[in-house]
Amino acid sequence: MVLDEVETLQRVRSDARDKALNALRQLIDEVHSGRFPGLYLVITGTPAFYDGQQGVQRLAPLAQRLATDFTTDPRFDNPRAVQVRLPGFTQESLIGLGLTIRDLYASGAEAPDRVKALADDAYVADLAGAVGGALGGKVGVAPRLFLKKLVGDVLDRIDQFEDFDPRRHYRLTVRSGELTDFERNLARSTADDIDLGL
Repeated sequence: MVLDEVETLQRVRSDARDKALNALRQLIDEVHSGRFPGLYLVITGTPAFYDGQQGVQRLAPLAQRLATDFTTDPRFDNPRAVQVRLPGFTQESLIGLGLTIRDLYASGAEAPDRVKALADDAYVADLAGAVGGALGGKVGVAPRLFLKKLVGDVLDRIDQFEDFDPRRHYRLTVRSGELTDFERNLARSTADDIDLGL
C-alpha cells in the first residue's frame, strides 16, 4: 500500500494533523505486529515532513519508528532502513527509466519489434532531453511528463499505426495545462514570466 504525498498533512489544522500522524503510527505498529501478513507499506513524503516540526517530529512515537541516519555518504544508504533517500533524476537515469518503460511496453505490444525499432535508444534519449529542456533543463522534475509523452504520444502510436514514425510525425509539445504549478514555473523563459501567485 502506498500513501503518497503525506507531507500535505503539514497544511491541515493541528488537531486533524495530530490524529492523522497517530493513525500512521498505529498503522505502522499493526503492520509490524503481523496483523496484515504480506502487506508492504510505503509512505512518501518530503524531507521537511520527516524532519520538520509540523510533520513526523510532532509525534515522538512516530518519529522514533521512522528515525533514519542520513549523515553518512549517500552511496552507503541502507536500502533496508525504514526510510530510503531517493536521489533526484539525472539525464542518464531518466533515459534509463525511458528504456525500461519502452521494453516493458514492447513486451505487451501488438507490434513489439516496431516499437523497439522506432523508439530505439537514441530516440528515447532525444525525447528525454527535449522534455527536460522544455522544463528549463530541470531533469529531476521531468519524469512524470516524460513518461506521459513517451507512452501516450509515442509508444501507443507506434503500436497502433504501422506508418507512424515518431521522428517524422511527432513534435514534442508541452501545453501549460499539462504541467503542475511547479513545472509551469520551470518552463518559463524569464524571471518575469514566473507566476508568484500574488
